[in-house]
Amino acid sequence: MTQILLTGSNGFVGRYLGARLLSENYEVRKVVRQKNSSGGGQIVIADIGPSIDWKVPLTNIDVVIHLAARVHIIRDKTNDPLTAFREVNTYGTVHLAHEAATAGVRRFIYLSTVKVNGEQTIFEPGSAEPLRGIHHNSFSETNKPAPQSPYAVSKWEAEQFLQNIAAEKKMEVVIIRPPLVYGPGVKANFLRLLQIVERSIPLPLGGIDNKRSLVSLDNLVDFILCCIEHPAAAGETFFVSDGEDLSTPALIKRLAYHMNKRPYLFSVNKKLLHFGAKLVGKTEEIERLCQSLQVDIAKAKRLLGWQPPSTVDNGLAKTVKWYMKRNSA
Repeated sequence: MTQILLTGSNGFVGRYLGARLLSENYEVRKVVRQKNSSGGGQIVIADIGPSIDWKVPLTNIDVVIHLAARVHIIRDKTNDPLTAFREVNTYGTVHLAHEAATAGVRRFIYLSTVKVNGEQTIFEPGSAEPLRGIHHNSFSETNKPAPQSPYAVSKWEAEQFLQNIAAEKKMEVVIIRPPLVYGPGVKANFLRLLQIVERSIPLPLGGIDNKRSLVSLDNLVDFILCCIEHPAAAGETFFVSDGEDLSTPALIKRLAYHMNKRPYLFSVNKKLLHFGAKLVGKTEEIERLCQSLQVDIAKAKRLLGWQPPSTVDNGLAKTVKWYMKRNSA
């Protein structure tokens, strides 16, 4: 039986993935920041860093799934964000991978980010050459990485180190770059959007013509499971998504539909919208809602024969159901 070490197991993705692994009869050793009531097999490691002793946690492990990370923070108050991100996301990951290779781990699955490729794509046919961090249409695995934020830089650096370790130590490495992940338990911007739609707050986003890729928990976890055993996944980097990209107004309308609410959308001049966002300190949030960010999952389909098992509407419906139940509790 395949034995798995799962880091970040008490996080948003980790909790769901851990439960799914157990249901698929994998032996799972969970790395958590603090002990919880989700069952046995837990190893408490407060912070993933370059000085952790992984010898005991890695004993008899076949596959490492590394989810733990210092995540992107809007208005990060750290004096040196890049150093803080590197400590966990780069050096912590590299140290774990070296220890895993030494322990004889067969495969190392690393959850990276779409932001390794850049902050946005252009949903606009026939436009000029892309700027740094901006790419036409969808990102694919053949595009040159262009990380912009300290978070993305730390993830890209980790990817490069992992590829070197794989070549030197003969450990199989699989890198996954998801876009925005949503589902029951979602936090941050997606949760705020759910709150806004549920409260029927008018939004000046009716004129936004963009496309964004999303991935539900169901689809991301299913893809990670595919990468555990599939021989063709070894040494590869993949994008993953729901397979249907939505504009921001379309996303809001679908959320409203599943809430049985009326969406309140109106259009304003884009320059005025960005000016207003700047005045209230919401520039980054508005940019995310207005920009396009698409990924191409053709490689995952072709090489692994993978198809998203859940549609966007199924994923949104499950998320809304969780949200409404949470609010009524």
